[in-house]
Amino acid sequence: MIAGTRGSLLALTQTETVCASLKSKNEGLDIRTVTIKTTGDKILDVPLSEIGAKSLFTKEIEEALLDKKIDFAVHSLKDLPTEIPKGLEIGAVLKRENPRDCIVSKESWTLQKMPKGARVGTSALRRQSQILAVRPDIKIENLRGNIDTRIRKLEEGLYDAVLLAQAGIGKIKHKLAVNWKDIKLNEVPIWDILPAVGQGFLAVEIRANDKKSKEVVSSLDDPTARAEAFCERAFLRALEGGCQVPIGAYAQVQGDRIALDGYVGSIDGKKHYREQISGHARDAEKIGRELAKILLSLGGDKILEAIRNKK
Repeated sequence: MIAGTRGSLLALTQTETVCASLKSKNEGLDIRTVTIKTTGDKILDVPLSEIGAKSLFTKEIEEALLDKKIDFAVHSLKDLPTEIPKGLEIGAVLKRENPRDCIVSKESWTLQKMPKGARVGTSALRRQSQILAVRPDIKIENLRGNIDTRIRKLEEGLYDAVLLAQAGIGKIKHKLAVNWKDIKLNEVPIWDILPAVGQGFLAVEIRANDKKSKEVVSSLDDPTARAEAFCERAFLRALEGGCQVPIGAYAQVQGDRIALDGYVGSIDGKKHYREQISGHARDAEKIGRELAKILLSLGGDKILEAIRNKK
């Protein structure tokens, strides 16, 4: 079988993990990995919110999958648009890793303890909105690139702090040429900043009619993870959002119940809405859609309309 992935250190590490798990569950399985450069990997000097496309980190990989150049693709689920191309499907959602964001700095800062006017690097409008909602004095500066690139810019003093996904940095921390005595990591609580939809999940995408790949890949699917992921994705789909919109969500299954916490905010954080609802886990996607309707009715519709009209 052939696995397709982006070429970053994180993407390759994630794909190695998935392939190793597949081999352990499918005796004699042979897998070769190919790297594919996506639009998002090629355009690094423009904020994600200004590029416009929703499938920045997946389009070329999905084209290779449809063209049968690869048999499955490994994605960070947060990069995968809620509407995937006809003929493809999510064959597996792996158990969620830490979904929280992480503040990377030289001073072990929390959001509340950052100095006034601190320069914080991020390209995510979701993070920008939620940071400014709590700390309107902080200066948000665009920061693109792989994890190692972002940390190097922090070391060079271009930023006072950068925000990264805890799950991502946790996977490759030991592979980075970073003096961890000088660089500190501080996890951001969920109540301060909600993660991106799908953050912390790995997803394996396959062709819908490929029975062999479906059988092999399904061995990695975690039912709890799938319910949480699809709940969040239904929420995002109902809001018609993506990386270019300040939306955050966190779904959590406990027993046969699922709770969803959702956020919609203006880019400057001055207007924002955050609510939580819960219900039976079998209704995960319905709950996602219901929370989206609630936030839209509270005023989220006006926030999102204003953001889209500026583009």
